[in-house]
Amino acid sequence: MTRIAFLIVLLLAAAPLTARAGDPHPLFADHAPITLTITAPFGELTRAAERSTEPFPASLDYHGDAPETHAIELSARGLSRRSRVLCDFPPLRIAFKEKPADASFFDGQKRLKLVTHCKRSSRFQQYYLMEYAAYRLLNVITPLSLKVRMAQIDYVEATSGKTVISRLGFLIEDTDDAAKRNDMVEIDVPDIAKEQLNAADAARYAVFQYMIGNLDWSMHSGAEGRDCCHNTKLIGAKGAGQDNLIPVPYDFDYSGLVNAPYAVPPESIAVREVRQRHYRGFCAFNEEARAATGEFRAEKDALMAVLADISPLSERTRKSAQKYLTEFFDDIADDTSVEKELLATCRR
Repeated sequence: MTRIAFLIVLLLAAAPLTARAGDPHPLFADHAPITLTITAPFGELTRAAERSTEPFPASLDYHGDAPETHAIELSARGLSRRSRVLCDFPPLRIAFKEKPADASFFDGQKRLKLVTHCKRSSRFQQYYLMEYAAYRLLNVITPLSLKVRMAQIDYVEATSGKTVISRLGFLIEDTDDAAKRNDMVEIDVPDIAKEQLNAADAARYAVFQYMIGNLDWSMHSGAEGRDCCHNTKLIGAKGAGQDNLIPVPYDFDYSGLVNAPYAVPPESIAVREVRQRHYRGFCAFNEEARAATGEFRAEKDALMAVLADISPLSERTRKSAQKYLTEFFDDIADDTSVEKELLATCRR
């Protein structure tokens, strides 16, 4: 092997895992809001949601330039937001009964998570618009993240044909599709050791969660009785087994950025309320965390622009979110601030 060829091989081997990113499916290729109608037995579904994720037959209508109708199965999903104490309306899972055609707007889709309005009050839209913003913020930092698409949705009761409610919501890319988009695969495993994580991506994950003020996660273990990981999926390079895994976060409604009225911090962490940031990254990845804060500083304008781009946000919500992100950038302004505000509370 020549010296030049050898250097090329070294450079390719050292390339960051975040560098590879393919094109998403049509649904997630743009941020422009779409318009949908979902027809289902919503009365029965919402009554059963707290105790069951049983699927119900439903239909999905897309009102775009080339309208489409799809037979789907619709089920409640999640944990806390299925509780009638917290939400009147559960988050939903859409499963296509037949594979959409290649020319379909939903080409490549099998299963989709839908984040819904939780409460009937229109002010609740601001909370899940901020959760939508959290996904968009992570998309700025790394392609190893789940894409989202905002939708104006009419929910129609199948038994009466009447519209139950019309609200904004958003669809979340399937983890398997996000992995494929990055030439990787989704990894389903029980609890893992932190040494199995890719150090740079684990540090980037922890800095992002600090930025949005989220403590409701784990990148190495799941909730009791569940596989890895809590509000996190793992992806990895093809053929790499269970090493060098990349944590991909989801579910940000308990974050300080969203500041949902039902959100409380974990009892195991000594913070007063969810707006109070607390760094939970591993000390073993501190060097990578220092590098990650530099990445976030470099993308400050792009991150702040995400908030400006989400037009349905009220000016009050937008200004509050901008102030919250500005406080994060103060915390990572220089190496001294990073050591004091973040790394001082890293986990062994």
